[in-house]
Amino acid sequence: MQTLQRPHRPTGAFIGASWAALFVGAIAFLVGLWNAQMQLNEKGYYFAVLMYGLFAAVSLQKSVRDRLEGIQVTGIYYGLCWLSLLIAVLLLCVGLWNATLASSEKGFYAMAFLLSLFAAVAVQKNVRDVALLKPAATDAQDDDA
Repeated sequence: MQTLQRPHRPTGAFIGASWAALFVGAIAFLVGLWNAQMQLNEKGYYFAVLMYGLFAAVSLQKSVRDRLEGIQVTGIYYGLCWLSLLIAVLLLCVGLWNATLASSEKGFYAMAFLLSLFAAVAVQKNVRDVALLKPAATDAQDDDA
């Protein structure tokens, strides 16, 4: 088992950029769906794929981080996290491949989706790093008293 150093607090700029990227990617994707000339069931499909992808990305990031920190994660859950992320990306690719959208629209949805997934991982990392540092800050204040 590997011992890891306590993480450094992410900078405010990185935290803000991560949240901004998540909101920009997800909101752009959702506004694109809202304005799209497609049936409601198609819009629901793309919305579900976005939500599934975001959950899968965050779950995978947490599983990878848990393993690095020596927190037990079962192999089946770890494998399911990877499989879920791959399925979400595959579902988006298949949906866009078969969609009657312009190539520019397909690229827009793909890029907004990938930006959202990446940003969700960064936000999860920041939330976890800040949460891990809070007890240390509280302990240090108690030591000073």
